[in-house]
Amino acid sequence: RRQVLEASQQLTEIINSETSAESQEPSEEAEPADEEDSALHCLWVDKFTPRCYMELLSDDYTNRCLLKWLKLWDSLVFGKERSAKKAKQGAEAHPPFNQPKEQQNKRKTKVQLTEEILEAELDQHKRPKYKVALLCGPPGLGKTTLAHVIARHAGYNAVEMNASDDRSPEVFKTRIEAATQMKSVLGANEKPNCLIIDEIDGAPAASINVLLNIINRKDVEGEAGAGTGRRRRREGGLLLRPIICICNDQ
Repeated sequence: RRQVLEASQQLTEIINSETSAESQEPSEEAEPADEEDSALHCLWVDKFTPRCYMELLSDDYTNRCLLKWLKLWDSLVFGKERSAKKAKQGAEAHPPFNQPKEQQNKRKTKVQLTEEILEAELDQHKRPKYKVALLCGPPGLGKTTLAHVIARHAGYNAVEMNASDDRSPEVFKTRIEAATQMKSVLGANEKPNCLIIDEIDGAPAASINVLLNIINRKDVEGEAGAGTGRRRRREGGLLLRPIICICNDQ
């Protein structure tokens, strides 16, 4: 995709240079004005969109919860084991002496309770308890931008699909399975995919049932097989990649 974008930019530059060379130069004052117009031609939404996690202006609690949930997939997707939990438990076992117990209990409110829920336990395939995250809110809140930025921040290749465009359940199922079971091979770095389903509230009930069946699919075929066949069947059946759904009306 990057190569195609670079080639298209080169072609547009060549075409613009040829057209400007063919046309007579009216005056020297008109040239910088044309350059400024071409530089300011992009939308402000694209020009000032956040590029990294620290540039996000959305709710910090929501950003941290989504990133925390996405990092729970590291043990399955990237083969990383969680080691920060022991240090956190040690810090909680020995709290500071200058803080009374009432303040310690008050601090354990929203953030820590959510982290405890997210870190509840992984299943036998090292997947988190909740397989899908749902971002809901009015248009223009930054839900799609948040999903893309956090997916890139966690080391994924963000794959976006619109649920309201793919009305048939068969197309919806094939797109989900293709995005969650294949790697990105277009770039130099082959990254695992993170599926972002936009406008999930516009999908028909049949497509929602397809998504639920993929989420709740168990490793029945994998247990029946053995060896490499078991691994292939399990990878073809189970959901092994995170899915982020976005909607306006919860």
